[in-house]
Amino acid sequence: MIFITGDTHGDQERLSKTELSMIKSDDTLIICGDFGFIWNNDSKEAQFLNRLEKRNYTICFVDGIHENFNVLNNYPVVIWNGGRVHKIRNNIFHLMRGQIYEIENKKFFTMGGGENPELDLHEEDDLSEHKEIPSTSEMLNGVSNLEKHNYKVDYIITHEPPSKIRDFLLLSSNKTLRVTTLGAYLDELSQQTDFKRWYFAGMHIDKFISDSYTAIFRNIVSIEGIEQKKKFSLKRK
Repeated sequence: MIFITGDTHGDQERLSKTELSMIKSDDTLIICGDFGFIWNNDSKEAQFLNRLEKRNYTICFVDGIHENFNVLNNYPVVIWNGGRVHKIRNNIFHLMRGQIYEIENKKFFTMGGGENPELDLHEEDDLSEHKEIPSTSEMLNGVSNLEKHNYKVDYIITHEPPSKIRDFLLLSSNKTLRVTTLGAYLDELSQQTDFKRWYFAGMHIDKFISDSYTAIFRNIVSIEGIEQKKKFSLKRK
């Protein structure tokens, strides 16, 4: 089975055996950004990653806006389930931006990263210094990979939501609505791509938004469980 959860931010309790007791041998856990266990690059982090490596399931994550990209990008790049990944351990993989993977016979498109709302960026700023923001080449590579699959995947995993979903979630707040390049890009992908469900974690809420979008944070949900609920809902109608 495949499970999805949100930002873990280096909180070991979030990946404790008790917290993940429902995940069994050969299952897969996907984290939607801000993994946080590759930050200080010290022995304490290495020991925890080594403990995770002893588990008999796979842990994958897309990057968020709070990552140590200098450390993360130094891990070896390998091909895993059809796409490029940073191999952290034998069962721990960073799902890179704009890639498509086949996991348990399901296709996943991934696009990590985002624009930190605390930053005040201007047109003249050098965005290459902000490694949390996907580059033009990464976004174009994502389009190219989707074209190869006729813009059809089962699931989309990102850290940030499309702008239209972010705006909807912020309507009742006093926060300023703004369009980012990534948000507009994800809006376009949402229109062009045929997918079952889109998971994202950057809003730090757990919310079932529609039949197509789920905001995930602390909850751990199984894809199979969500699909069962959808089928049941359709039958009732």
